[in-house]
Amino acid sequence: MPEILILYKLIILYMLNKATFPLSNAQITNFILEKEYTNYFTLQQILSDLLDTNLIHTKCMLHTTYYQITPQGKKSLEFFENRLSNSIKEEVDIYLIENKYELRKELNITAEYYPAPEKDYIVHCQVKEGTSILIELHLCVPTEEHAEQMCLNWRNGCQDIYSYVMAALNRH
Repeated sequence: MPEILILYKLIILYMLNKATFPLSNAQITNFILEKEYTNYFTLQQILSDLLDTNLIHTKCMLHTTYYQITPQGKKSLEFFENRLSNSIKEEVDIYLIENKYELRKELNITAEYYPAPEKDYIVHCQVKEGTSILIELHLCVPTEEHAEQMCLNWRNGCQDIYSYVMAALNRH
């Protein structure tokens, strides 16, 4: 295997090891492409190779695939981490620190919908902080288009909705 592909694998393993939560394909891809390490197609092949060799595993939540490092991946990283330059490690560390809120937000703010009896749709929206659920809504809407739009709007509107509900329920 070419040395450069090993380097890309180590970068991904290092990134997943340093993150304290699973990362989506898009999150990993954004970092790798932003730093111009490789192209999208090579990255997808590398992720596939890491999965095939059990160095990472996937977890599907709400129609999104998230990656986590496995114990075997941690052992491999420990053994080969010295091949990663300090500057690359620093780039990963800075990216994770600077984007921590946005990266975690994807896991903590979720919205999905599913068909309900009688041709309606149920929209399930949730905001979590750690393992605590701050707010959770189940809404019935008449069309799939409404359900899709509500899911799209939840990420940007959930803080306002939470504030409104808290204020309304705390009125004397």
